[in-house]
Amino acid sequence: MKKTGLIYDDIYLTHLMPDDHPESRDRLLAIMSRLRGSDVWPHLIAISPEKASFEDIEAIHDKRYIEKARNLGHGYLDPDTYMSENTHEAALYAAGAIIAAIKACKSGEIERAFCAVRPPGHHAEADRGMGFCIYNNVAIGARFAQKVGYRKVFIADFDVHHGNGTQHSFYDDDTVFYFSTHQYPHYPGTGSTSETGAGKGKGYTYNIPMNYGAGDKQMHEAYHDRLHEQVSAFSPDIILVSAGYDIHKDDPLAGFMVTDNGIQDIVRGILSAKADIPVIFTMEGGYDLDAISTGVLISVRELINYQ
Repeated sequence: MKKTGLIYDDIYLTHLMPDDHPESRDRLLAIMSRLRGSDVWPHLIAISPEKASFEDIEAIHDKRYIEKARNLGHGYLDPDTYMSENTHEAALYAAGAIIAAIKACKSGEIERAFCAVRPPGHHAEADRGMGFCIYNNVAIGARFAQKVGYRKVFIADFDVHHGNGTQHSFYDDDTVFYFSTHQYPHYPGTGSTSETGAGKGKGYTYNIPMNYGAGDKQMHEAYHDRLHEQVSAFSPDIILVSAGYDIHKDDPLAGFMVTDNGIQDIVRGILSAKADIPVIFTMEGGYDLDAISTGVLISVRELINYQ
């Protein structure tokens, strides 16, 4: 078994959304209920998130945007992205979850981790929140990982929506590799095969846009063949994963047909890409409560058991 951390706190439940908004606290309630009632629960190492500092956030986001998010109080950052009174605090702890996981990996306390957080992050740009995201958790984590000695960071993003914010954060950077599978064309409109990076970052962004209806077969080829090729060539020191369970066939916001077995296969593909380096998952999308809670349980079980 691999020493696997679960980073969670009830602070994430205080990020309150308008009625009928798909990104609700019920997502985390369903996940935690499923995990607590499962066979994996005794094997998880509970880790409290820390509050990301403004220095951590400023590694990715513009100071002016941070001030806007901090001072909004409650209201819409964009037509999809709502902030309640406690959202900013929850967002700092969502970014701080992956920081806590990285520290625990660096100290040897754990080898892998799952960050059960909200709000999600991968759509957040340097100067704006969008797509339910306030701060870009995985991008903030990548910069923190480099700060503590993980020089080369590989980010894999299997959310059904392209992580435009993460891509833009590292588009001209050859020390962070961004790999994404996503439905295309679909929100937010980015993620074509022609988007491969710029300047010294050319070749360090790898998008696999997929058609409506893509399922397990397409994901297997992406995560067992193409991801392995890119990981082998890049040789990262750590892998961070934007884990979006809206790829599931039952999700109401997209059109992929990935099954529970397909999710297990994706996770195994990521874990088998390079042995003996830390792997940290952080939660992104997923809006069917049964599908997301099952998907997270599958992922956590693989993090613990896959050698």
